[in-house]
Amino acid sequence: MKPKLLLLPTGSHTGASQPTPPVGRIPLRPPLLTPLTCLPRTSHLCLCSACCRRPRPQRQPPPIRSRSGHSFSMAEHLSSSQDAPNPPAPAQRVLVTNTHGETLVGLLHHMGSDKVVVLCHGFRASKDDSLITDLAAALTKQGISVFRFDFSGNGESEGEFQYGNYKKEAADLHSVVLYLRQEKYNVAAIVGHSKGGDVMVLYASIYNDVPTVVNLSGRFNLEKGIEERLGKEFMDRINKEGYIDVTNKSGKVLYRVTKETLMERLSIDMHASSLSISKECRFFTIHGSADEIIPVEDAYEFAKLIPNHKLRVIEGANHCYTAHRRELSDAVVEAITSSEAGETKP
Repeated sequence: MKPKLLLLPTGSHTGASQPTPPVGRIPLRPPLLTPLTCLPRTSHLCLCSACCRRPRPQRQPPPIRSRSGHSFSMAEHLSSSQDAPNPPAPAQRVLVTNTHGETLVGLLHHMGSDKVVVLCHGFRASKDDSLITDLAAALTKQGISVFRFDFSGNGESEGEFQYGNYKKEAADLHSVVLYLRQEKYNVAAIVGHSKGGDVMVLYASIYNDVPTVVNLSGRFNLEKGIEERLGKEFMDRINKEGYIDVTNKSGKVLYRVTKETLMERLSIDMHASSLSISKECRFFTIHGSADEIIPVEDAYEFAKLIPNHKLRVIEGANHCYTAHRRELSDAVVEAITSSEAGETKP
């Protein structure tokens, strides 16, 4: 299914159960769109660490109209200077339809260049996580256009949250890439954090249509990390009951893991996927040496197998690079700009 741009009607809510009907497509070039700033946030912690989670954004104000007569939603500023000292450049709100007919919500930071970098969030996260917005700020300061979006079932995007869903998220990303190309953008690189890093590996192995790929703290062996969330007896429980409800300390159900979604995760072979990535793809892995969620050893496994690969380990950094955002941003910017400069194999 070919991805389309959807425009929000007045008072619509992107979390609705029914997809927003398409009302046409227009090119994303100034001055057709009025620049939008990012979305508001409150305190809502990330499951991987209390460092980068953004809450789901509040209801949007009524749309405004461009000189062409098209309507676009105006968002409020993302945050105060206290929690976003380096906010990204103003953004345009974009809706893309995935192959399941679900609406993916994204923000495009157009910096006057047709080259764009797509940023992808991690597990139960969103496009508004501080790690993602910090990267967007660093890239836009270099004049690099950025598109960041919510995978289906996450953030503002439609769809049901799924525990595994790696291949569907890779397909979501492909819908975004196809849409941006349809709008005459050159997708120069894709960047994903944590689970999003694994999506980068799958994407490169399946689609092989983006020249530069950056994996931030992705997991190599997907059989690991399950017990920490689901408990030691997770296989017995899910075989017996068909699902496991993951709860917080107060007993509130956060999400449900079905046997089908668990098996989908366990079926993914990162070893085989890594080997199948083309040597023409410039692949970068960045990982913190003090990652408390996914050990840095996983990064070395990717480095052994991916043909055209460069590894950067940031000393002392945890999973969300809480105290090392500058080093992370510098490493990502360097990876992307070195690729644009046409440097040889890393």
